[in-house]
Amino acid sequence: MKLTHYTLLFFLALAINACVNKGHKLNVDKEASLEEIYLGQKPPGLEPVLFAPEIIKTEYREAEAAFSPDLKAFYFRRRGGEYANNALVVVELKEGNWVESDIAPKSGEPFIAPDGNTMHLGRNYRTKDSIGWSAVKRLGAPFDNFPIMRLTAASNGTCYFDEASKDGPLRYSRLVDGKFEEPKTLNVDVGLWNAHPFIAPDESYIIWDDQREIGYGDSDLYISFRQQDNSWGPAINLGDKINTKFEDAFGSISPDGKYFFFHRSYGGNKADIFWVDAKIIFSLKNNP
Repeated sequence: MKLTHYTLLFFLALAINACVNKGHKLNVDKEASLEEIYLGQKPPGLEPVLFAPEIIKTEYREAEAAFSPDLKAFYFRRRGGEYANNALVVVELKEGNWVESDIAPKSGEPFIAPDGNTMHLGRNYRTKDSIGWSAVKRLGAPFDNFPIMRLTAASNGTCYFDEASKDGPLRYSRLVDGKFEEPKTLNVDVGLWNAHPFIAPDESYIIWDDQREIGYGDSDLYISFRQQDNSWGPAINLGDKINTKFEDAFGSISPDGKYFFFHRSYGGNKADIFWVDAKIIFSLKNNP
């Protein structure tokens, strides 16, 4: 078969897209339109922009974002005004409109497992069935002894988590024969305060926020890529398009591998959620 110039470009685009989305399986309905996912927002470019400001932004604190695998439900925590605590809320598409509703008046930091059936909330979790999310359950041993803020899980069930203390390491616990092993310290280059790890579904990279003597501000976001020998590469600062003089934290890649989400906290009850094309993140693998 003779390949034309445009055919070659088509296959090249497919290859690039496969590399960018490595480790992410698209669970979006093939018939879903942009109006039905990502809160109907126009996708961002290589400059971070506020996510869905007309829908979720207030003068208060919107932070700790998490998407469902089908991209049709957006979870985050809000604090300020009528929300004295970090309330967990969700925005979902209902009868053609994006509707916000409360899940819990006080909640841990959310992460939706890759299969979409578990919502991790630090040391707690909820499971999903045909009716909706269950009541809060406790993870139990071996996690009870750690003051976990954010816990995320890979597709194989391995959990990565932090602890609410200065100089605390990042840890992981593998799921073996249905039971979690005793947590181990992650051998990755960390700084003074390491928090909110996000693990890739295939464990090929990890993103977290950190405070170091050298950085852009209060806390910066970093990424480390897993090497061929299974070790973790150097911590790479995500740069001045992501990190600012403020607290930039709680990074994650969308379930389809296309966009990077994080929040920027300005102190007190004020924070906003941003998103940007994930290419700006993955390009650091070969050009740190």
